[in-house]
Amino acid sequence: MTEAEINIGFETAVEGEDELRALVTRCARAALTAEGVDFPAQIDVTVVGDEDIRALNAQYREKDTVTDVLSFPLYEFYNGEAREELDGEEDPETGRILLGDMILNYKRACEQAQEYGHSPARECGFLTVHSCLHLLGYDHERGEEEQRIMRAREEAILGALGLTRA
Repeated sequence: MTEAEINIGFETAVEGEDELRALVTRCARAALTAEGVDFPAQIDVTVVGDEDIRALNAQYREKDTVTDVLSFPLYEFYNGEAREELDGEEDPETGRILLGDMILNYKRACEQAQEYGHSPARECGFLTVHSCLHLLGYDHERGEEEQRIMRAREEAILGALGLTRA
């Protein structure tokens, strides 16, 4: 498999930007590998603050609240399996298939890390894997069984990365 391209942009100030970029890239690639993505994939990640993610959450999900991460898939998948033909969807310049966008609220991730008693790296890693799984059609909001399946995938991927709960 060709290594996935993870493009990360920052629209808010983040201390340790290079470390966060490396962590998100490592976690996203691990999720795609664990899910057997065997085509040249790309994910675009934007790190934002509370107001930006609140506006996006209100606009696209009709939830006028601050959240931790949003995922915007470009293709239909169901629990890691493509539900549509991806052949011919490659970007002619890069040869990659853009799976979608991830919007990460770093400030909220750090707050949640403190609430849950683990590191910001663990929380950002979790949110990255969580978002990647959403891009691949996993959805914990489809019911208890789907939530169980998604959580098991998240924990397996994070465990392999050494990002376990405290």
